[in-house]
Amino acid sequence: MREILRGPVLSEVDVETPSGIVTSVITTRSIDELQLDAGSEVVALVKATEVSLAKL
Repeated sequence: MREILRGPVLSEVDVETPSGIVTSVITTRSIDELQLDAGSEVVALVKATEVSLAKL
């Protein structure tokens, strides 16, 4: 993981992948229970029900 922006209930987690940065919002409680820190090695699973595209 590259960075964690902690909030009181939800936190934003940036995960560096070979394709770029993936940002996820998870509960702060989950971050604490998983003992996640910047630099932790994680697996990101993506389940998308909606995908939006923008022209670069």
